[in-house]
Amino acid sequence: MNRSSAPETVAAAAASPWVRTILNKVPEVAVLFWIVKILSTTVGETAADYLNDNLGLGLPATTAVMSLLFVAVLIWQVSTTRYVPGAYWLTVVLVSIVGTLFSDNLVDNLGVSLYVSTGIFAVALAIAFSVWHRSEGTLSIHTIVTRKREAFYWAAILFTFALGTSAGDLLSEKLALGYVAAALIFGAVIALITVVHYGLHVNAVGAFWAAYVMTRPFGASIGDLLTADRTDGGLNLGTNGTSALFLVAIVAIVTWFTLGSRRAEPAGDPEPVTQP
Repeated sequence: MNRSSAPETVAAAAASPWVRTILNKVPEVAVLFWIVKILSTTVGETAADYLNDNLGLGLPATTAVMSLLFVAVLIWQVSTTRYVPGAYWLTVVLVSIVGTLFSDNLVDNLGVSLYVSTGIFAVALAIAFSVWHRSEGTLSIHTIVTRKREAFYWAAILFTFALGTSAGDLLSEKLALGYVAAALIFGAVIALITVVHYGLHVNAVGAFWAAYVMTRPFGASIGDLLTADRTDGGLNLGTNGTSALFLVAIVAIVTWFTLGSRRAEPAGDPEPVTQP
């Protein structure tokens, strides 16, 4: 490259929305993060069942409608230049619903076995991680500071939800372990990941993504336990009440996040810097 073209190349790269550096778009990973994640996971399971049973559109049409809504909210999330609690967590709730519907379509509509669907989403997630790491050199959620990394992030999130749905159904339904046993198994795995991470100081990025995948079937098993008929091993609380209860809890915590982030914001609106 000759020297005269270098400034033009840098300027062109800085103008690209895919390499523009922004403030990190992912919230701090603390206890409340995991609580809202599990609540969102449970809502994804119960809301997907509610929409499929009550909209009367059928599973493919319901999936299409919710996918369009997810894309619309995702555009809002990606258009922001910093972490906005409302946009971020609404995107998580919708990706949870869409991931559940994707899994249900494969299994219930196309007749794919839960073994195969679990394998498909596991491979898809592995490919997403591989491409992301090869492109960016990291899978850390603390460096979601470009549009490109955010695209990789949400693709991985979608596959974790779809994988978790299939894996949860595989244990609780296909292997006939029941919802309580499935929840206990996934909860024990999450606890083991936590102990290994904090006790043995295992890689934080790997521990995060392992826990993120496991919280999906854990929350889904809880959702099925609460809503399924008693004859199927559930508590028969219904998808309406369960979805509403968990949504209220999510809204309350996200409101707390929003108020906290506003108090922490500095005066003025800092301009996002560009990546050389």
